[in-house]
Amino acid sequence: MNADDNPAMSGGALPVQAGSRDVEHVGPVLDAELVDDTLPQPTPRPARPTWRQRFAAWWLRSPRVPASFKSRAQARQAAKDAAVSALRSPWRYLRAVVRGVVAAARWWRRWVRVADYREAAEQAEKLADKFADIRELTLFRWRVTAAVTAACTVAGTLTWLLYGPRPLWIVIGVLSVALAVLGRRRDGAPGRKPALAGPRTLTWTMDPQVLVDAFRDAKLIGKDETLRLVERATRVGEGWAVTVDLPATRKAADVVKHREALASALAVDEVQLIVERVRGNGGHAGRVSMWVADKDPYATPPLRTPLLGVSRWDAWRPVPFGRDARDRRIDLPLVWTSLLVGAIPRQGKTFAARLAAAGLLLDPHTRLYVADFKAGKDWDAAAQVAHRFMSGDEPEHVLALVGWLVELVGEVQGRYRRMRELDDVTCPESKITPEMSRDTALNMPITAIFIDEVQVPLEDRTPVTVQGKKLPAGEYVGELLTWLAKKGPAAGIVLVLATQRPDSKTIPSGLRAVLGSRFALRVMDWRDSNIVLGEQMNTRGYDSSRLLPSHKGVGVLRPDGDTQAGADVLAMTVRTYYMPNDDWQRICQQGRALREAAGTLTGHAAGQDTPPALDHAAAARAIGSGTVPSAPDARPEPVELPEPLASVAEYLGDDLGPGGRDFVPTAELVDALDVEPTAFGRQMGELGCRSTRRRVTGDDGSTRQVRGYDVADIRVVVDAHEPGEPPAEAVDGDG
Repeated sequence: MNADDNPAMSGGALPVQAGSRDVEHVGPVLDAELVDDTLPQPTPRPARPTWRQRFAAWWLRSPRVPASFKSRAQARQAAKDAAVSALRSPWRYLRAVVRGVVAAARWWRRWVRVADYREAAEQAEKLADKFADIRELTLFRWRVTAAVTAACTVAGTLTWLLYGPRPLWIVIGVLSVALAVLGRRRDGAPGRKPALAGPRTLTWTMDPQVLVDAFRDAKLIGKDETLRLVERATRVGEGWAVTVDLPATRKAADVVKHREALASALAVDEVQLIVERVRGNGGHAGRVSMWVADKDPYATPPLRTPLLGVSRWDAWRPVPFGRDARDRRIDLPLVWTSLLVGAIPRQGKTFAARLAAAGLLLDPHTRLYVADFKAGKDWDAAAQVAHRFMSGDEPEHVLALVGWLVELVGEVQGRYRRMRELDDVTCPESKITPEMSRDTALNMPITAIFIDEVQVPLEDRTPVTVQGKKLPAGEYVGELLTWLAKKGPAAGIVLVLATQRPDSKTIPSGLRAVLGSRFALRVMDWRDSNIVLGEQMNTRGYDSSRLLPSHKGVGVLRPDGDTQAGADVLAMTVRTYYMPNDDWQRICQQGRALREAAGTLTGHAAGQDTPPALDHAAAARAIGSGTVPSAPDARPEPVELPEPLASVAEYLGDDLGPGGRDFVPTAELVDALDVEPTAFGRQMGELGCRSTRRRVTGDDGSTRQVRGYDVADIRVVVDAHEPGEPPAEAVDGDG
């Protein structure tokens, strides 16, 4: 059958009767072939942006468009500022008119008293000869004043009678505008200072002139200099936030350093003012970010820790630690770093350390060592979770800690050896990963050691024998902790040390230099604050000795890692979360339940408190020779100089080296470092720098004898504090 014989194949209609329900006409049947959609198709040409899109892109990128018109938040704030300015404008205009009236009255008084002519005669010493002329000119100007007053009165009366009050109101309006222009407040113009006006407060409506005046009063910019607002000031939390650019050659670091002076100029307490240098791509050395709180941000009751509302936590996530003044949650990274907490008694030191421990407790794959040298019951609840636990301050407890540390040194050595045998997929960078820490076959869990009142073991003088040599237990503990702080983080070891005696004699400078994160609650003076936070931190605006006694749990945090305040923030003031004993015990019980369910309960908590396997020889060799493969992030840290020697060395700078100054007066150092002279002299003498007298030539050419220091002597003392070889008896012990 061909197409001609079959109507269906020829595309013709079937010969069916109209109205049939069995067959329906569907149109012609066409020949076709399948098209494979997987074949590569030509790339469509991108559509050209419309003029609206091009205009929007130009609008957002153009530096000529004010920032207020690029953001909805900025636009809303601009509208609020405009409304406030409109509401204030009548009162501002009235004040300007009043100032204009006063200025005009002063000008008229000088004119009618012939003050200019009189002053010229006094300078020429011919006042007696010109007395008659002055009197005659004075009477003439009084007559002119009377005549003008009479003429204006008559003209005003006639105008009122002939044309009504409207022309007079027009004249009064024009005159008020002239007086307002005359009385406008000029930038930097000094005003009268009232003797009695009540307390000075911040009338902060974010008028840029208020900010400029504050910077000038604080001596941060000159009289003829001004600020540039990077963006319009906005409300952030319970305060105002603004970012400004300083004049050329002015540094943001100086503003941070003199934060107290700026707070005084703004009439707020320094805890209400946060000043930070803007770093990164959006900042430069002269850009400052400010936040001014409406009231003391730490006066409200503290918040409970958010860990109470979670069933478990991941140790690789930063632990919720507290909130800053802007009420932002601050989380503290713990893995790959270490933490030092320092404060005077009863300021919340143990609470802060327990907050760091709480996040690790709620991860069943972590292992904890807890040593409480306070010998109290603050840490007792952790005994049901900890792999090793002890509480006491006797020499036997210090020796037990030595055993723990030697065990951990061996553990770190073993982990690095096992890492070298793993493939690059499992261990790509010679440091622990989350998957490795949870693999029970590898046995490399995140291991944290918490030592409360660490000054007790560090100051202990009990002799210990290491490879046949005796040395104080405290010295050995310091060397073991220093080694663990350097090599342990990449292997999953976390150190958390807390002390109520943050001084250079208690905590060795080599140990402090390798502790990544620091948290300083209130201490006695800036030296103790620097010992916890790092040298020269007080000159950068971070001094925990300035915290108020009523601010319990408030301290300066210097984190080692990214936080909610930004990765480039050097330090911040944080109020820790509140976790009383009931909450602490609840978290410990929850941590034990998680470990029992996961089968990771070990050591003391599992009733298997076996003594550690000690290998002092291997530990001593590791500390001295560094044969253990170094962690990628473990870098040698410079030894910090003791205060005030570090401040003197930083102040002298290049003058400390050869070719610099020969002599520096004591008065110059005292003024530059802002220290008490007697205490400064005593501390420099204890460090080996003795003052002497020399004759110096002043700016006026006169010679006088002053007391000061030879720069060569200071250089010798600085060189003596440079890092050297470790003591032989603490390294080899074989002489």
